[in-house]
Amino acid sequence: MALNTGLRSLSSKLLVSVDSSLAKSAQRGFHSTGAKRMGGHGGHDEPAYLHSKHMYNLDRMKNQKLTMTLGVFTAFSIGVGVPIYAVIFQQKKTASG
Repeated sequence: MALNTGLRSLSSKLLVSVDSSLAKSAQRGFHSTGAKRMGGHGGHDEPAYLHSKHMYNLDRMKNQKLTMTLGVFTAFSIGVGVPIYAVIFQQKKTASG
């Protein structure tokens, strides 16, 4: 009888230890790798940052009038053309079905 009780207590201790180790290994939560830091020196004059100093100097842009006119015209055309095309496409789809 004592042997039977000892085996039961041993098996229950083993189950508790297995349960606790499984609970520790299966934790929920967010995990991500560390963000890569920008290495190097403080100036950031590498080729990746070649244009950033003068990126928004629009007054020093070459062919400023032509470039800005084409940019505004392109943005306007996309803003007007895409909805018109979408309406025509939807009407064709509805009429054929």
